[in-house]
Amino acid sequence: MMKNKSGNSPEDSEVIYNAEDADLKNGEVKKKENAPTVGFFQLFRFSTWKEVLMMVVGSFCSLVHGAATPLMLLVYGMMTNTFVEYEVEILELTDPNKTCINNTISWMNGSAVQRPDNVTIYCGVDIEAEMTNFALYYIGIGVGVLILSYFQITFWVSAAARQIQRIRKTYFRKIMRMEIGWFDCNSVGELNTRMSDDINKINNAIADQVSIFIERISTFIFGFMVGFIGGWKLTLVVIAVSPLLGLAAGLMAMAVARLTGRELKAYAKAGAVADEVLSSIRTVAAFGGEHKEAERYDRNLVQAQEWGIKKGMIIGVFQGYLWCIIFLCYALAFWFGSKLVIETQELTPGGLVQVFFGVLIGAMNLGQASPCLEAFASGRAAAKSIFDTIDREPEIDCFSDEGHTLDKVKGDIEFHSVNFNYPSRPEVKILDDLNIVVKAGETTAFVGPSGSGKTTTIQLIQRFYDPSEGMVSLDGHDIRSLNIQWLRSLIGIVEQEPVLFATTIAENIRYGRAGVTMEEIIEASKQANAYNFIMSLPQTFDTLVGEGGGQMSGGQKQRIAIARALVRNPRILLLDMATSALDNESEAVVQEALDKARQGRTTISIAHRLSTIRNADVIVGFEHGRAVERGTHSQLLDRKGVYFTLVTLQNQGKDTDTDKPENTAESRVTEEDGPEELRRFSSGSYESVLRRRSLSQLSNSLPVISGKFDLNSDLFEMEESENTNKKSKGKAKEDIKPAPVARILKYNRPEWPYMLLGSIGAAINGSLNPMYALLFSQILGTFSIQDPDDQKRQINGICILFVVIGVVSFFSQFLQGYSFAKSGELLTRRLRKFGFQAMLKQEIGWFDDPMNSPGALTTRLATNASMVQGATGSQIGMIVNSLTNIGASFIIAYYFSWKLSLVVTCFLPLIGLSGVFQSKMLTGLANEDKTALEAAGQVSSEAMSNIRTIAGLAKEKNFVAQFEKQLQAPYKAAKKKAHVYGICFAFARCVIFMAYAASFRYGGYLVSHEGLQYMMVFRVISALVTSATALGRASSFTPDYAKAKISAAQLFQLLDRVPKINVSKTEGQSWNDFKGKVEFKGCRFTYPSRPDVQVLRGLVVSVHPGQTLAFVGSSGCGKSTSVQLLERFYDPDEGQVLIDGRPSDSISVPFLRSQIGIVSQEPVLFDCSIAENIQYGDNSRTVSMEEIIDAAKKAYLHDFVMTLPDKYETQVGAQGSQLSRGQKQRIAIARAIVRNPKILLLDEATSALDTESEKTVQAALDEARQGRTCIVIAHRLSTIQSADIIAVMSQGEVIEKGTHDELMAKKAAYYKLVTTGAPIS
Repeated sequence: MMKNKSGNSPEDSEVIYNAEDADLKNGEVKKKENAPTVGFFQLFRFSTWKEVLMMVVGSFCSLVHGAATPLMLLVYGMMTNTFVEYEVEILELTDPNKTCINNTISWMNGSAVQRPDNVTIYCGVDIEAEMTNFALYYIGIGVGVLILSYFQITFWVSAAARQIQRIRKTYFRKIMRMEIGWFDCNSVGELNTRMSDDINKINNAIADQVSIFIERISTFIFGFMVGFIGGWKLTLVVIAVSPLLGLAAGLMAMAVARLTGRELKAYAKAGAVADEVLSSIRTVAAFGGEHKEAERYDRNLVQAQEWGIKKGMIIGVFQGYLWCIIFLCYALAFWFGSKLVIETQELTPGGLVQVFFGVLIGAMNLGQASPCLEAFASGRAAAKSIFDTIDREPEIDCFSDEGHTLDKVKGDIEFHSVNFNYPSRPEVKILDDLNIVVKAGETTAFVGPSGSGKTTTIQLIQRFYDPSEGMVSLDGHDIRSLNIQWLRSLIGIVEQEPVLFATTIAENIRYGRAGVTMEEIIEASKQANAYNFIMSLPQTFDTLVGEGGGQMSGGQKQRIAIARALVRNPRILLLDMATSALDNESEAVVQEALDKARQGRTTISIAHRLSTIRNADVIVGFEHGRAVERGTHSQLLDRKGVYFTLVTLQNQGKDTDTDKPENTAESRVTEEDGPEELRRFSSGSYESVLRRRSLSQLSNSLPVISGKFDLNSDLFEMEESENTNKKSKGKAKEDIKPAPVARILKYNRPEWPYMLLGSIGAAINGSLNPMYALLFSQILGTFSIQDPDDQKRQINGICILFVVIGVVSFFSQFLQGYSFAKSGELLTRRLRKFGFQAMLKQEIGWFDDPMNSPGALTTRLATNASMVQGATGSQIGMIVNSLTNIGASFIIAYYFSWKLSLVVTCFLPLIGLSGVFQSKMLTGLANEDKTALEAAGQVSSEAMSNIRTIAGLAKEKNFVAQFEKQLQAPYKAAKKKAHVYGICFAFARCVIFMAYAASFRYGGYLVSHEGLQYMMVFRVISALVTSATALGRASSFTPDYAKAKISAAQLFQLLDRVPKINVSKTEGQSWNDFKGKVEFKGCRFTYPSRPDVQVLRGLVVSVHPGQTLAFVGSSGCGKSTSVQLLERFYDPDEGQVLIDGRPSDSISVPFLRSQIGIVSQEPVLFDCSIAENIQYGDNSRTVSMEEIIDAAKKAYLHDFVMTLPDKYETQVGAQGSQLSRGQKQRIAIARAIVRNPKILLLDEATSALDTESEKTVQAALDEARQGRTCIVIAHRLSTIQSADIIAVMSQGEVIEKGTHDELMAKKAAYYKLVTTGAPIS
């Protein structure tokens, strides 16, 4: 029992896997590349011609849409030329001797003015008319974009929605057709994630991403075309430099990936420490090792922190390098371009703009197309498993109409030398040459130990599996030749743990057979003895049973399940331990119902209680997958075989109980090898059925100290509570209020110098964009200067400025990256450390909550802290950067022309919004889909978890129909969303064209009417527009801010939680002459994680200093619990535990624990050397080597250690896996002795050992007991005969106590136990 509580229960291990998955995700990406994937066009295999048409039209639209931006550049270029010509004209006309005649600038006397190179100068540019034209061009392009992008998105998204709908339906339908063996090999959880996540990934790969990809590639092609048309020389120069950018980006991605890997690896060490500590929290608490463990965790965090800082530095260097190269590119392009414009006159100024931006935009779009490729790759990988399932032909197809039906069924079942093993465990042979005959109309009972193949035979009759050799026949026909649906309709089955569906009682019974009338339902419920309790419920038959039938008691569920089986009116009735999970009362009722039901049907019953088997016509005894004996009750008793042993054991149990009549039939206790059985079966998904079964196995085959121990219901309750927890988990998460940023920053306070430096860097980076706008417009301005030397000087000056900005940006980017990485990593480490310390301070009850299982907690430590880092460091950088960017842009813009700036500012919110929008679009809308699909997900998970029941009832089609019904709503929503998304996308894309149209038109007005210099128009517009788009982008790149605040809130919630039992040194009293007198006074207690089961019901027992008290009793009677109360892992709900006469809750916890040494059944060792493990016994000081050796000698450990090559430095492995149990046990004893405790607790310290080691360990324990108060819990009576007081416990109270002799004289429970020599447990 202890073992299960200490955190190895199946539920926890699942969480641990999830934590590993989180780490795997990073490795997974690498793995997936080699994994076989589906060809890209294969993804569209479910499309009809309509959808193909939609996708073709959509692609065409994207292609044309891609050409819009380069087209706009052509207009932009023409516009630049117009402005330059106008400026030249204005400059020329400032000379009063010149005028404009016939569009040529002439002297007053009429002769044309010639420039030094004999070219006449044109004039008469009507700037306003020209600008109106350009504005119309812009508006035209904008409208085109609006329409095209709407269609491009809407067509692709709705086509994808249709295909995904089809894939979902096909996939689920196929899953419901699979044979049960397939479900054994595929976990339900995995199938559920595939239903949601993998299909969403396919959706991402075939929806808007494709059209966006086409559009980007088209922009790339057209951009370069515009460049080459405008001026091929400059284009080639710019292209020549671009590999430098690509190289930097590629290198950076690689370096970051590798460093992240290193960082994760380094953190994994710390994570392993955390996991080890949290998994063995009871041991850590008992030995007061909290402080030591926190230090050990922190030491391991240092490495992760160093890698994190390195990563920050490298990102900083590369970012700096990228920006530096970009600015150097600008310098080169403008210098070479201006040469072409001025000296060789191959280019117009507009051509320069057009070429440069064409190439730049083309290259950028090529870069932005790569995330789409990622979506395609993950979609193809996800499709692999889904399409494989869709293409797989089930081995036993329950939807098929093949196979014949018999007109008349007698119901003879025969097994002809059947061999069988489960597909999930091919190496374990379950049935071995089994031969049985079950006669029609008779009741045959199967008995035998766990794992002997009884249930398997029942599953073969239902044809959940086909035997690997031999055959099963019904009335002489091989059941493989019969129609499956028809065969299953003949069979009614009642299982040990009946599965009910989350609907009403009537509906549940109706699942038994299609088209059942209400009368039949009532009739069946009467036969099942269920009618009366159903009628007593407020809503009678319309009562909802809750998920998994959670609202009903075991007996009620069982009777509903029987009614469901009876309504089928089956020829064959299979009862698989149908009453084992019930208490006496309900058992009698259900048993009566079953006896009614059996009449005139072929019945096979598996049972453990003899009362249920006695009146069977034939009893078959199983052993190791064979039927070893067959006959009636009396015949088998004479044979003295399997059946005889069962019976004798049970009868002894009965006699034991005569003294305490009120406990009669509650005598059910799992057998000694329960845990062993468990171990054998705990692989495969069949596990849960077996797990529950082996616990109730041979349920009463053993003599018993009265005391019903009903593990089944316990386990079931745990599963139930787990289900409800899943629901509440969802809710719990929503309730957390995001944490205030101020508090997060408080934790970052020591790093303020780094934060300051980083902010300075960020401020410089922010002002670079506006600087670029200034210089860019300045260059355009130089083209209208008449004096060539002056022109050259200005251009060179500007290019040099670009170079300077590049160099500055290198350093400032590095500064920003490094400083924030440093402060962020320090913060992460600090939060992790605080978080871990806070966890170790919590009381043990907190760890029982499934939400706080070791796996979940380690994941929380790993992710939350690093998420918070996103909210502080880089986030502040981002904010400072954006603010300076906007600030500088506005100052520049409003300084040079406030009127134009006002017009442009009107568009800013729209442009900024469009930036945000596009980034959101790219991440796709997958998240919204998830919530919409929850209802369908519930249907599918209910169906998959209960697949056996559904198959047995042949109700697969119902669930398929239900699932498809649930898909309707999300599908409609998806189609509607396609339009909304299309409109938003179109708006986001066209707003910038409209902004240009308005601002340039107004700019033209200002130039002509208010003499504004044309370069100011460019300056204002480009300053504001770049800042807006940069903003939009920035907002998308920041790690999710809201998530960070919630993670922080979760962390703070943990840090602020006040543990119910305070472990601090200062709290509570301590005293010097600790005697070790312990008394329990009327203690009542329930575990917080299972509030409905009261474990202790008024425990009263006391032990004097130096005495030994032994607890005896069946599992679950509260023995270990009393020990945990003494350790103060928990406090009693009522009553008191007194130590030296002081109530335990007033005593300082560390002081109390320092006086107690504990050796438990499954000792927990840590992954370090033997010496360190023994030293762990006393964490308040450093234990010397002499003491260690002394303790080891007392524990009979020393000689064994000396035989090892590394002696005391030998590593014990994770959880002590390198050592045998006896060795581990002795280390644990040595650890307890080093503590030199006044009270020694031995919790079944020898039960797990073989005889040899037991003797040694027992001797060691007897030695350790000298002169100490000792509390022993034992199962083997030989170990406790020498105890001063023996207390026999049952159901949480002591039923008798005294010395061995006194109790023997009493001739009550203890006497019975000793004389029968039975193992108790």
